[in-house]
Formats: sequence, structure tokens, C-alpha cells
Amino acid sequence: MRLVKNLRRAGSVLGVLALSAAAIAQSGGRGVAGFDVSRMDKTCKPCDDFYKFANGGWLEKNPVPAAYSRWGSFDLLADSNRTALQQILEEAAKNTSAAKGSNEAMTGAFYASCMDEAKVEAEGIKPLQLELARIEKVKDLSDVGAQVAHMHRHGVPTLFGFFASADAKNSTHVIGYVGQGGLSLPNRDYYTKTDEKSQQTRAEFVKHVARMFELLGDDPTKAAAGAQTVLAIQTKLAEASMTPVELRDPLKTYNKMEMAQLKELASNISWENYFAGVGAPKSASLVVRQPAFFKALNEQLTAVPVADWKTYLRWHLINAAAPRLSTQFVNENFNFYGKTLSGTKELLPRWKRCVTATDNALGEALGQVYVAKHFTPESKARMQAMVNNLIAAFRERLTKLDWMSDATRKEAVTKLEAFKYKIGYPDKWKDYAGLEVSRDAYLMNSMRAAAFEINKDLNKIGKPVDRTEWGMTPPTVNAYYSSSFNEIAFPAGILQFPFFNPNADDAVNYGAIGGVIGHEITHGFDDRGSQSDAVGNLRIWWTGDDRKKFDERAGCVANQFSGYEVEKGLNMTGKLVLGESIADLGGLTVAYDAFQKSMQGKPRPKDIDGFTPGQRFFLGWAQVWATTYTPQAARLQALNGPHPIARFRANGPLSNMPAFAAAFNCKEGDPMVRPAQDRCQIW
Repeated sequence: MRLVKNLRRAGSVLGVLALSAAAIAQSGGRGVAGFDVSRMDKTCKPCDDFYKFANGGWLEKNPVPAAYSRWGSFDLLADSNRTALQQILEEAAKNTSAAKGSNEAMTGAFYASCMDEAKVEAEGIKPLQLELARIEKVKDLSDVGAQVAHMHRHGVPTLFGFFASADAKNSTHVIGYVGQGGLSLPNRDYYTKTDEKSQQTRAEFVKHVARMFELLGDDPTKAAAGAQTVLAIQTKLAEASMTPVELRDPLKTYNKMEMAQLKELASNISWENYFAGVGAPKSASLVVRQPAFFKALNEQLTAVPVADWKTYLRWHLINAAAPRLSTQFVNENFNFYGKTLSGTKELLPRWKRCVTATDNALGEALGQVYVAKHFTPESKARMQAMVNNLIAAFRERLTKLDWMSDATRKEAVTKLEAFKYKIGYPDKWKDYAGLEVSRDAYLMNSMRAAAFEINKDLNKIGKPVDRTEWGMTPPTVNAYYSSSFNEIAFPAGILQFPFFNPNADDAVNYGAIGGVIGHEITHGFDDRGSQSDAVGNLRIWWTGDDRKKFDERAGCVANQFSGYEVEKGLNMTGKLVLGESIADLGGLTVAYDAFQKSMQGKPRPKDIDGFTPGQRFFLGWAQVWATTYTPQAARLQALNGPHPIARFRANGPLSNMPAFAAAFNCKEGDPMVRPAQDRCQIW
């Protein structure tokens, strides 16, 4: 019942935007040869706005579809993948004689239960009655704690977070982490900001909570009072929470404590009972990500009446379950989180929601069939070669950096040499033995799948880290770097047009998937990744002087992106998007070097449609980021996301690169050429 898929181990991700099979068809087939001339707007000069030059034609013809809050290369490909997964799941759902416990039986049953809309409608709120009755029986603070543990065990986020992950300072072992949580709006700023838009969002949130309580059977007066109670509690939790920018500091969020220290910090929680209730093994210590939050939470536990905590817990239960219940709950949930927050006009078709739900619950069972059908050994081999080329190019840049001392350079090279990479799918697939999946119980399937994953996750505490595990499912259109594993991973889902095309010339592939590979490599050396060493331990391996130089150069990138306006009065927050922006700049720079190196000793590739190889490289990068947004989605990303808006991701790094200016004959003073004194370069 988790609302967000668990990517804790994934660390820094590329980001999800996105194209569909239909949209690929709209490209006129040029995607097979490489970049797509029909997507361009040649009335715009490349030195004025390269994003518009590369994508203006496509942007003009592709407003955001009603069922989406944005539409671009990531979304288009994710939509195409969903269609491929649907075919797999429809076949599995029809096969009622598949061996019990097999991947086909489990994925088919889960998908079938989700698609059985008539049964979901007929049951209404019945699947939640036992859980609601548990909350109703809560009598005191001890019961509140027991209920929180029970909800956490079944994937319902409330009050705070608890999970298992590699110890950031001892990356070979798994440790428990507790951290801030308990909010329903995207982050703490949505509760604390006093501008008109923030106040309007909170007012709409209160109305939404009240309507959900009414759907549970509360009369309007009780529902309205309950909604105010939820907002009041969450506001107190938000005030004690770290901001999105503060959360990016790996040292501030690493506070290892003995159990006795945790008990002293938050004595109003019976931690022994909580860990037993959630199913975690006993351990001597854990990491407290935000001690100040737990100090404030401890005070709130006794300041807030138990009756109000019950209201708060009821809200979190229905909020987590709503997308899996009958239409009235699904629609009310969508009206706030889809329409109000994201600007989406209509729900995705049920089959698309069910495909996504099955991938979230049984991603590696489904992924085994997906990669067998849609990912070739040839694609994997070509990706391996490109990754090796990009790592070699990064190594060469490290040896030539004029701002880094030899002592720090040695550590950086050691870290790069220790990089591991994963391509396509796991070498060892996840075992789902013991997970019960029924064809007639969608909500229960979701709860059991969540409990299965959580139990498996928490029982790793105190054990060695399994480095064969993946942080994303094979069909995912994304990629990631893990600082604890010091590895990069590229699921099969992203290794397709427009990111990766075995039939395209090297210029386009190096600009597209090469930029993605370079992006993930550079995450190991961004403002956060650069604080972990070759074995994945949180350790500053820099000299003091070199770290100061790095921070100054990173500050240049933060200042650049803080200057980008999303809407009137709202700019990007440079420090929030710093890691992704460093990764884009470094990744594209390294990809360009690797591309140049790949052409050594070969005849110069011919121009295509009048564009040189160098120009096609940059077009390959920019066309990946073609994206249209609803105003609400753009605002949501600016306030909450670590990734810049797509047009800034396309143009931002290019404006710092002399190679781009040379490729398109851009001059000093052109909008796409940052003044020399403001130009950013780190790696």
C-alpha cells in the first residue's frame, strides 16, 4: 500500500519525464536513424534557445494529454513499456492453470484482481473494515504506538519512517534507519509557507480530507473537524522536519545511536514494542536521520489527545488505500493529488494503473518475462562498451583537472576504478516464495505484497549487504547511482529509443544514452556522492583546500539554476537541484569526450540532414528532454523535486560548454553562451 515505490538504495536517479508508442510514431520514423528533424523549430536560432530549436516542433504538437501532468521522452517510453507489460499480464491473467507460486501465476492473479472492477466496486469499504476496527480499539498512547507499528508493517506510511539500508559509514552491513515522516503534502514547506498559493493548497487539502472522512461514513461536521485535526498534527510534524535542501546533506542525516540514546530522545515511544510489532530483528544501534524531529514528535505524542491520534491514523489508512478501493475513493484521491496538485485532468485507464501496480508489487517476477521479450544481448553488449568508454573518459578528465591536488586525485581515481555497473536486469532474480496472491482480493494483495517486501527488507538488519540487488525493476524508464554500493544501474526499460538506439549513429547515442551514463557516473562525484569513498562509506576523502574549490564550483552551478524562472515569482532552487545539475553538466561533458575519442582513427562521419556529428551529439541530448508540463506539475517539480525543469536540463549544461558553442558557432553574448566569468565547470 505504499504510495511511492521504494528506491532507497537507488540513491541519485536520472529523473522521470517522458514519450508513447503513438508519440514515437508521430516522429515520422526519424528516431530509427537518430535525431528527428520534424521535432525541431528552425525559426529559433540554436544559440538563442537550443531546447526550442531542437524540440519546438514537437512541443507545439504535443500538449499534455488529459491523463498526464507532463508529457515527454520518459513518459512516452514508459507508456510504450506499459503496453508491452499489458500484453504479458493479459496472457498471464488468462492462464488460470499456471503452477501455484510461479511468476506467471502471481503476476496474472495480481493483475486480474486489480482489473476486476466489478468486485472492487461491490466491496466498497469492506476490505478496510478490519483495519478501521483496529484503530477504533486504540485506547491509550501504548495502543497508538502498536497501531503505528502494525501500519508500518503493511506499508502504510504514518508518523515517522523506518527502513533498512546499508550503513552509510559501514557499507558492507545493513542497519535500521528512522526518519521524519507522517505528512501527506509533498514536503514540510507546503505546511509552513504563508504565500497565497500555499494557503490555497492547504485549504484544498483540508476539504479533501473531510470528503474522504465523509466517504468513510462520518457526518459533515465530524469530517470537517477531523480534517482540521489532521492538518494541525501534520503542521506540527512539518515544523520539526528538515527542508528538502537540508535533506540532501548526508552528514546531517547520519546520526548513529545506541538504542538507549533513541529511548532517551523519544521516550514516549515504546521502541522495543515498536520494533517487535513491525517485525524488525533486535539490534544494538540504528541511524536517526533527524534527531530534532523525534524530539518534537516525543512532545507531540503526549500533547495531542489519543482521540486525535486515532483520527490521524484513520486518515493515513484511507489515504494509502484509496487508489485501490471503489470509484468514489479513487476519484476523490485523484481530484486532490491528480487535479489540484499536478493539474492532471483525468484518470489513467484502469489497465495502465493495474500494470503499474503489478510492476510495483512484483517487478522482478514481471521483469523476467519483459527482458526475455524486449531486451537483446546485443543491446546489453553495446551498453557495456559505452559504459566502459564513459568511465575511461571520466578517468582521463580526472588526470587533467588543474584545480585538484594529487592527493585528492588519487582518491578520486581509486573511487572511479571501484565503480560497478548493472545493465538491463539482475543476475540473481528476487524470490517471491511465501507471498500469497489471490485473484479476488486486490487491496489485500497490495497489503500482502507490501508486508512481504517490508519483512524481507527489515530482516536484512544486522546482516551483510547483498550487492546483487537492484533498486529499480527491469521495465523502469530511469537509471540510478548508489553511493553505498558505488555502482550505476541502467534498467532495460530505458535502453530503447529515444535514449538508446542500436540503429542510430554514435553521435546521437553518445548524446542521449551517453549523457545518461555520464550523468550517473558523475553522481558519484556530485555534492553528495563525492562525500562517499570507493567502498561506499560516508567519508570525506578530500583535502580541505580541494573541498573548498569543489564547493565554490558547485556554488556556480547552484547559482546558475537558481536564476531559472519556472513561473512569475517562482524560480528553481539551485541547492535543491544541485546534484542533478552537476550530474548533467559533468555527464554531458564526459559523454562528449567519449564520443570524440570513439571517432579517433576513423573517417569523419558524414553530415546527416545538414548537421555535423558534433551538432547531432547535442541534438541527441536535447531531444531526450522534450517535455510539456501542466502549470501545476511544473510548480510541483520546482518546489519538491531534485530535478530541474526539462528545458533547463537541456540548455543549462550546454551554456557552459565551449564545445557546444563551437559546434553551432555561438558567440559571446548569445543567450546560450554564459559569460566567461559565470561559466561553470567541475568535472
